[in-house]
Amino acid sequence: MSLWEFVQDRWSLLWFQGYQHVSLVIQSLIVATLLALVLACLSYRSSRVTSVALSASSVGLTFPSFALFGLLIAFIPNGVTVSVVALAFYGTLPILRNAVVGLARVDPGLVESARGMGMSRTATLLRLEIPLAWPVIITGIRISAQMLMGIAAIAAYASGPGLGSFIFSGLSRIGGANATNSAWAGTLAIVVLAVLLDLVLNLLGRLTTSRGIRV
Repeated sequence: MSLWEFVQDRWSLLWFQGYQHVSLVIQSLIVATLLALVLACLSYRSSRVTSVALSASSVGLTFPSFALFGLLIAFIPNGVTVSVVALAFYGTLPILRNAVVGLARVDPGLVESARGMGMSRTATLLRLEIPLAWPVIITGIRISAQMLMGIAAIAAYASGPGLGSFIFSGLSRIGGANATNSAWAGTLAIVVLAVLLDLVLNLLGRLTTSRGIRV
């Protein structure tokens, strides 16, 4: 059976697991974005804390994803929960780095002017600093999304949802009937979904970025 015939024969299952894959990534990405923004807002005003945050984000990305899933399984029995926790962890790191860098680059003069006009620190952060840093932040979100699309395939190891089951099933049966087709179908589907998600995030970034600071 050719790859195309394999895909046609299992199209409904591929579609369903593709939906699960994207849903898992998007949910984890939302959690990661919120966590990263909170951490960035708490750390960017201090150069020492900023340095620690940037170092932590770099070191965190070196932790093997397969090992993290294995460790989490020992404490969390639910595969979906394990998947969301692991993906949120990895997803937070690139966004945190970009958010800290973006906020730190905001012109201090603009911040002082806003404070001089009577804006509170919170209002200045939400209405001035984050919007100005948003292009850098959305870039971090896009990077994180692409990374999570790949890592989410490992969720199948923890009985999580997504297209990873096609890949693991194929790799575990190498030499068997349709084993290669299964692995290729899962891999190519993830690549296609990653491209589509990046296009959506790129459009979202343009729509949510002030026209005056678009590049």
